[in-house]
Order: sequence, then C-alpha cells, then structure tokens
Amino acid sequence: MYYIVYGFFYLISLLPFTVLYFISDGIAFFLYRILKYRRDVVLSNLVIAFPDKTLLEHKKIAKQFYRNFTDTFIETIKSISLSEAEFDKRCFGNFDVINELVAKDKNTYLVGAHVFNWEYANLVLSKQVSIAPIGVYATIESKIFERFILKLRSRFGTNLISARDFKLRREEISKKQYCMFLLADQNPHPLNSVWMNFFGRPAPFIPGPHKAAIKNSAAMIYINIIKVKRGYYSFSTDIFIENAADFTVEELVRKYRDFVEGMVRKQPENYLWSHRRWKYNFDEIQEKSGGVLVAD
Repeated sequence: MYYIVYGFFYLISLLPFTVLYFISDGIAFFLYRILKYRRDVVLSNLVIAFPDKTLLEHKKIAKQFYRNFTDTFIETIKSISLSEAEFDKRCFGNFDVINELVAKDKNTYLVGAHVFNWEYANLVLSKQVSIAPIGVYATIESKIFERFILKLRSRFGTNLISARDFKLRREEISKKQYCMFLLADQNPHPLNSVWMNFFGRPAPFIPGPHKAAIKNSAAMIYINIIKVKRGYYSFSTDIFIENAADFTVEELVRKYRDFVEGMVRKQPENYLWSHRRWKYNFDEIQEKSGGVLVAD
C-alpha cells in the first residue's frame, strides 16, 4: 500500500508548479469558503494578535493564510521529484553562523516556528549545515503516511527520531556532538510550561529545549523564514546565542517569544493561525496550580 501512495504523490509531484498552484488555489478556496476549516479559529487568533486591524484586514490576512497553508503541502509533495538545483534556486540563505559553531564542537539547537514553509526549512538545513540535523517528530496514526512523510523529510540527510524514542535515547544522543532542529511554538501542556504574553495575551511556551540547551551549554540559533514570493524562501540566522548556559530558562523563552512575534509581524499571512495558540485560560491555570506569568 505504501508504494501505491508514494507512486500517486510522485506522479502529482511531476506536474509543473503553475498547475500545482492552480490546484492549491482551489483547495484554499474550498477550505476557506465552503468547508470553513477552522475559519473561526483563524479569525479569532488574528483579532487577538492584531487588535488594531479592521475586520477587512483580518479577512485579507486569513485568505492569504489559507493559500500559503495549502501551498506548503503542495510544495512538500513537489519536493519528491524536485531537482536539487531547482530546490537550491528556490530556498537560499546564509548558514555560516551555524557551521562556525559546529566547527567549534558546539552542540546547537536550531529553533524555528510554524512559519511557511517549515518543511522546506528542514530540507535546506539538512543540505547546508555541516552536521546532519536531528529532527524530533510526533508519530502519525497511519503508518503508511508516517513512512511517506519521513521519506520526504529525510531526503537530504535529516536524522528523524520519534518523540517517544527521543526520550529513551536522550542521554545517548547528548554524548556526541549534535545539531537539533525544533519548532518550539506548539501549544504545550499548560501545567508544564513557561507562561508569557504572546501578542499581549498569556500563552504557554515549551521550556524543554531551553532547559536542555542550558544543561548542555549549547548554542541556540533562531531560524528566520521569509517568503520572498510564491515558492521561494529566504532563510537567515541573524539571532543566535553561543552559550545558553549564560541565561535562565525564562530569559531564553522571552528571546524566543520576541523572535517569533517579530517574524510573524513582518509576514502575518505566513504563520499557522489554524492552531489554537491561546487555547488555555491563564487565570484558570493559575487558580489550579499557582502558575506564574513571567513579566515582559
């Protein structure tokens, strides 16, 4: 069955970008206008993040978001047959900072966010970084599609480890030099998080990567993604911390929060607004556990 699925998507990947983007436009229209897939969540998030914008402006960003959302999946499928030369033309950046730190034998955490196209970010990093990055992934219920996704993500050499296996192998991995790529803006369990204002409203942040970086005196490098135009992305590493042990967890989370906010404000249509980033109510969590909101 896996080979049937892979063969089907391989044939789709052979279509030119112009045809694939026509398909993407149709799917985006269907999701936004007909199915209304998480449209209330998207618009609600935009109201929270950009209260100064009008309803028309929120809707304009939402429409652009749905197109970028579907483009990401279409572009990921296209990567099955996309030549390396064509990929390099579409995804570019300066990764000298990462490779200089790797050359110093530093362990490195490459920290990004769910900004489109994060799948291409994984691929470009595995091509450009001098040590194969480790990617920790959540397992998928369908083993066929999980195998398919893992094949796509490991095309240029990323070492993929499931979150479950990573917990068991954490000590083993830390004994050797490593470079780890993480998207750290998921919605974590509210009781095991660092709470901080995100676009002016309390939201939980994952402390794990920051704690690990401090423990291992590792470097943290923020991966900035800019959508230049449809199908073309620029990646930069302008912000980095050479030794995370010089900071507290809260200080690192604040730096990450500021980085993500800055990236999203530049291209708001490029962020994954369909997930409920403000799902939990801090006042309720505080009442249950005595949690603290870290000051800005």
